[in-house]
Amino acid sequence: MARSPIWKSIAAELEGEIARGLYRAGDKLPTEAELSSRFGVNRHTARRALADLAERDLVHSRRGAGVFVKATPLDYPIGERVRFSQNLRASGRLPEKRVLRIETRPADRAEAEALALAEGAEVIVYEGLSLAEAMPVAHFISCFPAARFPGLASTLEEVASVTKALKANGIEDYTRARTRLTAEAATPTQALHLTMREGAPLLRAESVNVDAGGQPVEYGLTWFAGDRVALTFSSDDMGSQQDTAPQTSSP
Repeated sequence: MARSPIWKSIAAELEGEIARGLYRAGDKLPTEAELSSRFGVNRHTARRALADLAERDLVHSRRGAGVFVKATPLDYPIGERVRFSQNLRASGRLPEKRVLRIETRPADRAEAEALALAEGAEVIVYEGLSLAEAMPVAHFISCFPAARFPGLASTLEEVASVTKALKANGIEDYTRARTRLTAEAATPTQALHLTMREGAPLLRAESVNVDAGGQPVEYGLTWFAGDRVALTFSSDDMGSQQDTAPQTSSP
């Protein structure tokens, strides 16, 4: 009888170990070298087995980090009140933020318009990564009116949470006024930040948050990893956000 290719046997063995919970969602699989040693094959054969698992959407590779068991996409509600940490804890995942930069600079035209500022007025820029269980799921850039929140930059240096930072600067609550969604391809820098391949699909959310009086307090851009996050809407959210409409643009 014809024998199955060795790489298929290795892939089947690894798939069975994933199914039995020996490797859980987010866990790193053994390296090509480790699989080669374990099964007594060359690295090309081990690589082909891992590629087969990836083709069947069981694992994904992260540049420079290895091959990981694919997690179920995180459901992320888009509504009037969107709180990253709250959403993740509700799903049973540990939230984390990694700050890339905090700076004060003049607003560009889009930022000034969104925040109802004169063009060139200063904004506080907060850029970072949102992670779930140590895996990056989104790259974000948020802008705040500097004149209104002179102490916000120093607060964000100490408190990663935007909600807590705004509360410390006089904003007890804020809501999402509008959101616009588009599809984009990951740039080389975003691919590096999100540990994905260049050109991989991203969901770009452009949003404006306002205080209780309807005054803009935050203009944000967030790029979600397309295979790690599922953006969700309820009928109430769709009715309350007249400007929220998923749109698609060519990558």
